[in-house]
Amino acid sequence: MTDAPRIGDTSARRDLEKHEVRVAEGTYPPTEEMLSAPIDPEESRATADRLLKAWYAPQGWRYWSAVNNSEVGLWYALTSFVFMLMAGGLALVMRLQLAVPDNDLISADRFNQFFTMHGSAMMFLFAVPMFEAISILLLPAFLGARDMPFPRLSAYGFWAFLIGGVFIMGSLLFGAAPAAGWFMYPPLSTIDEGVGPDIWLLGLSFIEVASIAAAVELIVGTIKCRPPGMRINLMPLYAWYVLVVGVMILFAFPPLIAGDFLFELQRSFDWPFFDPARGGDPLLWQHLFWIFGHPEVYIVFLPSIAVAAMIVPAAAQRPMVGYNWIVLSAVGTGFLSFGLWVHHMFTTGLPTISLGFFSAASEAVVIPTGIQLFAFVATLLAGRVKMILPMLWIAGALAIFTAGGLTGVMVALAPFDWQVHDSYFIVAHLHYTLFGGMVFPLIGGIYFFYPFIRKQRMSERLGRISFWLTFVGFNLTFLPMHLTGLLGMPRRVYTYPAGVGWDDLNMLSTIGAFVIASGILVFAWDLVRPKGDEMKERNPWGAGDLMWAHDIPDKFWGVRSIPYVTSRNPLWDQPGIVERMDAGGYYLPDAQEGLRETIVTSAIDAQPQFVARITGPAWCTMWAAAFTGGAFILPVFHMYIPAMICAVLATACVIYWLWTSTALIPEHPMKDVGMGLQLPTYVSGPSAPGWWGVFITMLGDMTAFASLIFGVFFYWTASEQFPPPLAEHADGALVLASAVLYGAAWGATRVARPLNRDGQVALAQVLLAGGALAAALGAGALVWSILHLDPTSHVYPAILYAIAVWTAVHTIPGIIMQFYCLAGTIFGKIRPTYDAPIWNTVLFWHFLLVTALVAAFTIGALPGML
Repeated sequence: MTDAPRIGDTSARRDLEKHEVRVAEGTYPPTEEMLSAPIDPEESRATADRLLKAWYAPQGWRYWSAVNNSEVGLWYALTSFVFMLMAGGLALVMRLQLAVPDNDLISADRFNQFFTMHGSAMMFLFAVPMFEAISILLLPAFLGARDMPFPRLSAYGFWAFLIGGVFIMGSLLFGAAPAAGWFMYPPLSTIDEGVGPDIWLLGLSFIEVASIAAAVELIVGTIKCRPPGMRINLMPLYAWYVLVVGVMILFAFPPLIAGDFLFELQRSFDWPFFDPARGGDPLLWQHLFWIFGHPEVYIVFLPSIAVAAMIVPAAAQRPMVGYNWIVLSAVGTGFLSFGLWVHHMFTTGLPTISLGFFSAASEAVVIPTGIQLFAFVATLLAGRVKMILPMLWIAGALAIFTAGGLTGVMVALAPFDWQVHDSYFIVAHLHYTLFGGMVFPLIGGIYFFYPFIRKQRMSERLGRISFWLTFVGFNLTFLPMHLTGLLGMPRRVYTYPAGVGWDDLNMLSTIGAFVIASGILVFAWDLVRPKGDEMKERNPWGAGDLMWAHDIPDKFWGVRSIPYVTSRNPLWDQPGIVERMDAGGYYLPDAQEGLRETIVTSAIDAQPQFVARITGPAWCTMWAAAFTGGAFILPVFHMYIPAMICAVLATACVIYWLWTSTALIPEHPMKDVGMGLQLPTYVSGPSAPGWWGVFITMLGDMTAFASLIFGVFFYWTASEQFPPPLAEHADGALVLASAVLYGAAWGATRVARPLNRDGQVALAQVLLAGGALAAALGAGALVWSILHLDPTSHVYPAILYAIAVWTAVHTIPGIIMQFYCLAGTIFGKIRPTYDAPIWNTVLFWHFLLVTALVAAFTIGALPGML
């Protein structure tokens, strides 16, 4: 081992490259002799003690600073479950209101608040967060990894979710909750003078940030934290579904964020994006919302299929039939789901050719979904099925979801949809797909995974009671709603007259709702009740997945040693793998430096690349989430100065977090990870998880920006008055100057990276400082070019302002990153060899340059072409 290269050591890069070459030519993959070599018991105990000390969770009140996936995932899941119970309580009150005609149990306004918050909580506070929570909790175990690549990001996402959820649900206590529906259609929501719509827009935007943060964590974890040998075609199906759903979140949530951005600008500053009197169009909101909203259905459904994909092979005691077909079908479902959003807009007067295309797409998505379901049935037929309790819930899910899919085929036909749109038939269809597609598999998954999470079993008897109460109650509630809808009862009405044929059906649905509630409460009691001693059997279901290799009792280190994997079902196909993992006979069995570490592998073939240092417990994630919450929540009450202060403090917390715990200079450039393999302890660029995190985050950000540009073309195609006649335009010279300055800022940052690598640190510092100055001037020129326009007069100047503001705001983190790199080169955090922050900054600036150039073209040149 050699010491870390000194600052300015021009040979440092060449030295590290020699180490990397040696790794590439080293002993990998391991030989049979290595995999069966004897292990010294005393050495194994010593390394286990050091490993346990490095990964031990904080105790007492410091426990809440933990960032372990096992802790954060559990907090996340329990919080999401509590929000689900709250949303269910709102549904029960609504069903009581609708039990009999002309009821006055609650007022119309309170009913509107309840159905708005019921839908919002179920979708934003339960469905997606629960998937992310369970994935954070389970994915490292499925992959044989120590933890996720960015544990503090997971913790930040949880605290942001908790703060945002409490803020939104708390609005019900003050009668200030939104009351325009979970879809928040204008103009009803834009003319509301209360704070309800602002609570929905800003509070849920805050939660969407947390959701995207978790998605980034899960995508990078799946791509880069697989154990050596686990090629992408050997990943557990659960990991495939996590990857597909993470990518869907990455591209589905940003259009809604863009819509929220425009919506709040209208409510706060009267910019008329959805006001037809001034050139706006409320249909733009529907497009942006449902570009998110229909993929959201599959974002909810696919994780539940992932749970079923783990339970079915365990019940059948054989590998899943059609692994490749299931993977292709999951990817196909995710892809097709983005072509269905107009499925929700058949009654808005769109052209017939559009209706035909989206109707066909809505029918086509049945094909990949059906392939997955048939693969499960084939696996059960080919195996020797044990009717374990989790399988009972999966069977119920398949029955209910299939029924929901059949009504989905019906409403995918535009003529039928015209008849039942906004009726209780749609309410029934929605709940058959979402309840059957998520809630039943989720509860089955909790019964299945509980022995892994708590090392105890839940009650077989209570589980079956809960299932039958929930199954019967569900069908009793929602099956009659199909008929209620066909008889003409509209959804979202708080009362109805007697004598129109709806009375008995509504009473039946109300009774059924309370039967569901009793079933869920039985499950909740089974979840939290005392369960006695810990079980001794670590794999009670006889499953073949790597996650069941975890110790009993569980250790915070994740896995004792990171295995070499050659099979999709290692516990079935690799004899002795569990015993060797327990003894520390695989990779990274020690923590000599007392640091949390895991192995990062290549994206496709899972070739070992380097040893990543994982961040440990910290309070800064909680503070960063709290100040971010202030930046989002305070504008609800028009407290803009305090909100900006919170934004500055949140930025300071994140900078502290990054500076003190990421991309740290290692004490040695290489590390022995076991079985003759040595890996670097620091990498830059595409091999590093941080680079992937920036890349994936910016893909989502560019999707939001593309949604704003989509708005420009939407207005152009929807109105002959865009731009309006004799409209003033942006100052072309300033727009051109802005584009040139942004190009200069990008070029300076791009050139600074190789100069720093070659030891020309001073020149790199000058370029970083000059790039930051050019970026600030570029943003100023872009904004200055439109200041003579009035954004309240017409949607044309308003959308130009929105694009300019978006670009200028994104320039701020670009400048901060440039100064961060400048400070890093001055204070020794960044060296010629150790330069990961500069790689990440250059990557960010690639995306920012595209944003700036597209913005300049849209503001300065495009209006003359329209």
